[in-house]
Amino acid sequence: MKIKELSLLTLLACSGGLFAEEQYSYTILVDKGVKAGEQIVKVNDEGEISVRYIFKDNGRGPELDEKISLNKDGFITDYQAKGNTTFGSVINERFKVQGNSASWSTGKEQTKVNYQQNALYLPVDGSPYLSSVAIAALAKSGKNSLPLLPSGTLTQEVVSELIVDNGGEKQQIQLLVQTGVGFEPNFVWATQGENPRLFAYLAPGYLTLIEEGWQQNAKAMLEIQQRAETQLLEKLATLPKKLNGLTLVRNARIFDSQTLKLSAPSDIYLLRGKITSIVPTGSLHSPVEHEIDAANRIVLPGLFDMHGHLSRWEGALHLAAGVTTLRDMGNDNATLQSMIDEIDTDQLLAPTIVPTGFLEGESAYSARNGFVINDLAEAKHAIDWYAAHGYPQLKIYNSFPKDILKDTVSYAHSRGLRVSGHVPAFLKAEDVIAAGFDEIQHINQLMLNFLVKPDTDTRTLDRFYLPAKQVADLDLQSKAVQDFIRLLKSHNVTVDPTLATFDFLKKTDGTVGEPWRAIVTHLPPDIQRAYARAELDIPDEATAERYAKSYAKMIEFVGMMYKAGIPVVAGTDELAGFTLQGELELLVKAGLTASEALQVATLNGARYSNVEQHKGQIKVGFDADLLLVDGDPTQNISDIRKLALVITQGKAIVPTDLYQKLGVKPFVTDSIKIRDFAPAQAQGGGKTSTGHRHLH
Repeated sequence: MKIKELSLLTLLACSGGLFAEEQYSYTILVDKGVKAGEQIVKVNDEGEISVRYIFKDNGRGPELDEKISLNKDGFITDYQAKGNTTFGSVINERFKVQGNSASWSTGKEQTKVNYQQNALYLPVDGSPYLSSVAIAALAKSGKNSLPLLPSGTLTQEVVSELIVDNGGEKQQIQLLVQTGVGFEPNFVWATQGENPRLFAYLAPGYLTLIEEGWQQNAKAMLEIQQRAETQLLEKLATLPKKLNGLTLVRNARIFDSQTLKLSAPSDIYLLRGKITSIVPTGSLHSPVEHEIDAANRIVLPGLFDMHGHLSRWEGALHLAAGVTTLRDMGNDNATLQSMIDEIDTDQLLAPTIVPTGFLEGESAYSARNGFVINDLAEAKHAIDWYAAHGYPQLKIYNSFPKDILKDTVSYAHSRGLRVSGHVPAFLKAEDVIAAGFDEIQHINQLMLNFLVKPDTDTRTLDRFYLPAKQVADLDLQSKAVQDFIRLLKSHNVTVDPTLATFDFLKKTDGTVGEPWRAIVTHLPPDIQRAYARAELDIPDEATAERYAKSYAKMIEFVGMMYKAGIPVVAGTDELAGFTLQGELELLVKAGLTASEALQVATLNGARYSNVEQHKGQIKVGFDADLLLVDGDPTQNISDIRKLALVITQGKAIVPTDLYQKLGVKPFVTDSIKIRDFAPAQAQGGGKTSTGHRHLH
């Protein structure tokens, strides 16, 4: 699982009083106040700033040292960063202003531009300190916006204020919202005065970065921040059109996710979020309140992303890409429950959520989602909680104690939960199959079955580097591999390969990963730069070739599993919405037809998230989760990006409208018009041909 990083907006940080020796210390906390890192900021008497930033969660994370010089207006004139990213790639970034020019380098990215006026450089791999630079520069300018390099404009507004307390020491802080970087607004807490600086960054349900000593104020700050976020999210949630009353989708060619065939032109009637009738086009004449002409477009069932970790701001990206159902594979429990409630009440724009209970063991490498347990009694307590809250599935993670694994799986099954997950450390995939796993997440977890030794600790980055280095030499036709495929088949184990996210195993600096090449130019500029950065340490061409060969074999292996009859689902664990489209392209590359890939993302999604009774197909009585697509994704899977309209939860969503709000260049130009009519008169109590009412 890829744990969420601090957003790029957050990777802007402090300024403080320049030209006086100062030091600011920040602590970074994750679940239940567990310390996961720190940020130390020092300003010397010449105004030079040094930052030491380290963050480790789930056995990994970035380490970074920065040196920064500012001009009199608070803008960066010299910036150096050295360290490593979350997955080990080298950070060596430099920015410098000389006269009327500015230049920067981030590995393969080497750029020089005219620099005639102040603009704030936005590093690719910066620390959270850089928010303060922006905060202080804006304060000096007296404006609410400033230009960014390489491009864009950062805008900032004050949202709220709060007096905080530290053992009797009090100060007033302010909540700021920044826009213009990434897909979503960024909320940061700052001090006040002539030289304001970053005070705290709060990621609800995940992380708290706050000045040392002030941690006890985080709860009150979070409540204020969440109210402010909710107001913006509720505005976004008003964009879709509510389909009140009977709705007709005319002239649709329906994709049958069971037979993989397209229907003749058909009319689909919808009411209260359900499909009520499907008939040949023009054969039924019933008054409707809304009419949508599909104009002979292909209409697909809504897509399932079977491996997400939803945040409140990601829902719109999912929906715009046709993801109408998301299986959340691990989240803060309270946060996820709150999001489900907000979706149900139309306060939050997001797919329907199928929750998965996250269960981890206590260790130095623990991921802090869900429940972190020490023994079987605690594991059973967690499973009881998940069962009571309607979770259909459990996910077991890397540090789970192997000695209680089988009993835990058995108990989860007794409570009606499917069991899936990573392979816990010091075990193989064949061991978790023997323990009763119904599903295994991630292609690397499968490949490690052939690579690990008894003492291999897969809680470390070895779980990525071992497959990258060694799968290239793996004979997929060997007895060991073929026996493993038969084992998966005989135990009816489902596989969630998340091929797209593992493209990072081979991604070299300066290149965009295969799943995002078709869409990257549509994304905000800062996101484009981030997706052109390497994540693993790939020092030379020979290493790059070996890692690419390993990844190609992983794709091939997924195709082999599918052809052997092993159930495959389409999950991502990456950039919301867009990654699922790339995942389907990789399934086709693995040997599936485009129609089979669509079946995996619809029917299989519904089946293996336990909602096949009402989702995954376009049938009478099923949820009206419909995608109107330009082109023909049943023949060319890449056409899945050409979404003209999404219908779900009784709403019609125009992807172009959402993308424009999120800073994304749309993928289609033709819009679909929704015709509205006056509510139809009730037709009850009709008369017979003789004019007498029948009252039975």
